[in-house]
Amino acid sequence: MNPISWRTALTLLLLLAAAAAAWFPQLDAQASQELDAGIRRAMATFATARVINAAISVLQEFSISVGVTIAIGQALDPINDIVEQFSTLMLVALVSMGVQKVLLAMGGHLLVKVCVVAAILGTALAVLMRWRLPRICRAALIVLLLIRFVVPVALLGSHAVFKYFLHESYQSHQQGLDLAAADMNQLHSSVGKQQQQQDVIKAPSLLDRFKSAVTPPDLGAKFEDLKQAANRVTDDLVQLMVVFLLQTLLVPLFFLWLMIAAARAIGRDLTSHFLRPRQERIAGD
Repeated sequence: MNPISWRTALTLLLLLAAAAAAWFPQLDAQASQELDAGIRRAMATFATARVINAAISVLQEFSISVGVTIAIGQALDPINDIVEQFSTLMLVALVSMGVQKVLLAMGGHLLVKVCVVAAILGTALAVLMRWRLPRICRAALIVLLLIRFVVPVALLGSHAVFKYFLHESYQSHQQGLDLAAADMNQLHSSVGKQQQQQDVIKAPSLLDRFKSAVTPPDLGAKFEDLKQAANRVTDDLVQLMVVFLLQTLLVPLFFLWLMIAAARAIGRDLTSHFLRPRQERIAGD
């Protein structure tokens, strides 16, 4: 029997490493941990967006005094639609993460592990003995490798991208969104109290004094702050859209494409060098 070449030895080592990674649970545990953290972030952001959406809906219905209702509508109208679209996107992101969690559990099932390890060890034996594997066996190996590794690798890759490139942006804009939700709730409370007082006051002279005494200094300043906050909220929402779109869709799709390309390259390499007919291999070597 001819001595094993360095290329064959390296291929066997990689196949055994893949078999070990497929069998032991560390890869799935780490991927599941990062996925759970991503779900918690998405749920917190989705809840904040729903709070802002509810506050906007309530505030737009108030009628306090002449000009005030128009000011509320002008301040909140630019962000009303984008908040609803953002809420829809966050719901889609949560559903996507839920699907990834199910796929991660399926890929880590004992039956899948056994099939993947058996396919890898069979391929390693074929490489060592220089046997030719049928095309269907090579295709089955690639499919099993994708089923076992594509979801955890995509999740860990997405987490790495988030940690090193998106985390700072997420924290900054999430804090801005939380502050905006608190400001709108505070304004909602202030407007509600004034509305109740207006319902009690009946005399025109008292109402006029109330408008001049309460509306300009108290609510007027808050409405101006709300206009400025609306612009900041729009920017926060757009940036958070980018973060979650990258983390839950674009980056996982990139790693999916990368793994499919790598699996095809491995299959071509095995076919062209190790698993071709013995006569062709000897002549080529």
